[in-house]
Amino acid sequence: MDHGQFSVAIRAALPRFNGKLFKQPEALPLDRAQIELLREAARADWREVEPAIFGTLLERALSPTERSRLGAHYTPRAYVERLVLPTVIEPLRADWDDARTAALLLAAEGKSNAARAEVREFHRRLCAVRVLDPACGSGNFLYVTLEHLKRLEGEVLNQLEELGDSQGLLELAGVAVDPHQLLGLEVNPRAAAIAELVLWIGYLQWHFRTRGQVLPPPPVLRDFGNIECRDAVLAHDGAEPTRDDGGQPLTRWDGRTYRIHPATGESVPDETARVPVERYVNPRPASWPAADFVVGNPPFIGAKYLRDVLGTGYAEAVRAVWPEVPESADFVMYWWHQAATRVRRGELRRFGFITTNSLRQTFNRRVVARHLGGGLSLAFAIPDHPWVDASDGAAVRIAMSVGVGGETPGRLWTVIDEGGADGDAVKVQFSERRGQVNADLTIGANVADAMPLRANDNLSCPGVKLHGAGFIVTPEQAAALGLGRISGLERYIRPYRNGKDLTATPRNVLVIDLFGLSAEQVRDRFPEVYQWVAERVKPERDAKNHSKDGEGYARLWWLHGKPRQQLREALSGLSRYIATVETAKHRFFQFLDAVILPDNMLVAIASADAWHLAVLSSRVHVTWALAAGGRLGVGNDPRYNKTRCFEPFPFPVASAAQQAELRDLGERLDTHRKQRQALHPDLTLTGLYNVLAKLRAGETLTPVERAIHERGLVAVLRELHDAIDRAVLDAYGWADLSAADASDAVLLERLVALNAERAAEERQGLIRWLRPAFQAPGERTPAMQTELDATVTAEMRATLAPRPWPKTLAEQARAVTELLAEAGEPLTVAALAARFRGAKAKSLTALLETLVALGRAREVEGGRFGA
Repeated sequence: MDHGQFSVAIRAALPRFNGKLFKQPEALPLDRAQIELLREAARADWREVEPAIFGTLLERALSPTERSRLGAHYTPRAYVERLVLPTVIEPLRADWDDARTAALLLAAEGKSNAARAEVREFHRRLCAVRVLDPACGSGNFLYVTLEHLKRLEGEVLNQLEELGDSQGLLELAGVAVDPHQLLGLEVNPRAAAIAELVLWIGYLQWHFRTRGQVLPPPPVLRDFGNIECRDAVLAHDGAEPTRDDGGQPLTRWDGRTYRIHPATGESVPDETARVPVERYVNPRPASWPAADFVVGNPPFIGAKYLRDVLGTGYAEAVRAVWPEVPESADFVMYWWHQAATRVRRGELRRFGFITTNSLRQTFNRRVVARHLGGGLSLAFAIPDHPWVDASDGAAVRIAMSVGVGGETPGRLWTVIDEGGADGDAVKVQFSERRGQVNADLTIGANVADAMPLRANDNLSCPGVKLHGAGFIVTPEQAAALGLGRISGLERYIRPYRNGKDLTATPRNVLVIDLFGLSAEQVRDRFPEVYQWVAERVKPERDAKNHSKDGEGYARLWWLHGKPRQQLREALSGLSRYIATVETAKHRFFQFLDAVILPDNMLVAIASADAWHLAVLSSRVHVTWALAAGGRLGVGNDPRYNKTRCFEPFPFPVASAAQQAELRDLGERLDTHRKQRQALHPDLTLTGLYNVLAKLRAGETLTPVERAIHERGLVAVLRELHDAIDRAVLDAYGWADLSAADASDAVLLERLVALNAERAAEERQGLIRWLRPAFQAPGERTPAMQTELDATVTAEMRATLAPRPWPKTLAEQARAVTELLAEAGEPLTVAALAARFRGAKAKSLTALLETLVALGRAREVEGGRFGA
């Protein structure tokens, strides 16, 4: 088969296959049963096998860890096409429409040769198109792309035939769309080999469907080298063990192996299961082969899992060579950034990627926003779509985005229904809008570009992040540790709440919170607590001592990983604070007693004022939060990101009477819910708001929902929310809007405009602090600010003195980033220097370059810098 010779075994001449598939014709040692299975497979009709699923099957068959899931899942073809078409095929079809139009015009004028030449030229360009998948796996996206290219080629060849040309002559001359145009990068050598095989299977299937039994020109297979087995993000000269000062290799816990602690009987990391800590030699950004289009589905690895999945050495090397991508961004954003950069440079026509739907979250969105502000547009996007991860069959929620150069309006598809079967996929129905697609994958009011307001500074913060489940104790365990017996311990073992405690039934657990104490102080004052934490938290902290953060966590093992000192300062002196669950089906806010320590999945807002609670609970704010925060996870639940949902949100300038009304409504709302839950402990806020949502939609309640409605007095809850909505609109001065009928689009447009107005005020020194006594002690009160708003002229604002230039670099970096955020538009170095008293242009330039490298600022044309 390799050489195309006569075979004595089958008494026939074989075609010449060539390629590398048969370069090493080693006979596998098979027993009788295996040979029978092979013969049975050979008797089957493989002509119509779907190459995409074939690749998935073969890849898993070759992987011992995947065999149990053999054939269980693969990425549905319809979903792959949903991205391939707008990324690759639609722009090529637009080119073909132009070429065909020209050819038909020439033919109508009797210029047949010129018409054929026009079509041949397009065919030549089509056969030269290069499509790259820089994380190709077993080749599904490339195969689907190849099939659509062949369909387009078929239309072109049919047109040539109608114009009197010969399709056969072109193919005999070797001018045809074939696998050499489909390029792939894949780090897994097995998957890379399979991808190449899948492309050839697809190509030959298409050939025999359209050409009958005529063989392709020899050799049948060719070694194009189009699938490269290498990393698409990081290039390096190898990895070597990291050594300590004594020359011994450093190791870390493997992240998977546990043992039973001899004293506690609980599962803890097995410190003997070690893997080397590697250092990558000469790390640098990986290059991509030249291509016209890039499309694919890079790995779904969140930023916080990067070290665990890929190793500390790899994570540190990647982040070092790609400083433009924030460390908080998911792994996929390294692909997104590189492709977007190439489009902006004119090196690519388009790119399209599958990401998780967290693309819209702040930690990923800042990468998108940076490129959209510098010569890139989104031609197509689906912000939220069901998916099946082909690697393990897991259901995930994904986003699709297609980037193109210039300022181009795009199409936004929004899922309006999903369910039922559509072949091998879940049937999905969409609505479509056209316009400029924003960084948060919306069209319309650009909520993603809203500026953080100083008026809301230092009031919102996530709760503590434990980094050790051993900190959580039951009341009985707390009593055994001395709570109620040892004086002062009640300060360090406190009630604790996480997201499920608020949305469902509280666990009534407590948390050990030793903030402010040294390890020695804990051991001397609370020895039982010391031993508890040492045995249940310290082993895990020590096991993860293989990174900069891990070293700090291990060194301060008795403290929470993120103790949130800023939050503690903001809550100091308050009897209560407002909390909301970061990711939840319904967006509601409630008061928690100040003694309760919030978990990292809660967002705490340091205000005890019920008028703030009322505004946050209103439809105005909830609409803003849904647009600004996006959605997350398989449940597709809204996420409350305090940086985007709270900090830019413009509160109304309410009169004293309006504040009093809202304060009363906020108190009544919070009291009503807590009273109903106290009377009926099985009532959950999620259940209450599920019923409220059905009531608003006019849907019939089930018997269970009717019981919740009666016990929770949901009609009263609805009346309270309706009254809050009306009062909040009145406080904004938007009497022309009906609380029930105002569209989300109108609310968002007004809020975005109000945010811009407030940001402009703040640049002139007028800041409407929410808690002035805490945020700006000694500065003017909100009432004084309101008076100032009516008297200060634009000329007076323009003469405000520049800010003092901070002394330390850290303070200077913060001051510059804040000013860039406030400016609303990019500024030159000279303009920035003029805003500070004592700043030097040279040092400011160096600082700005560093901020750009870290992704905290961006440089635009004309030597200007923006947030």
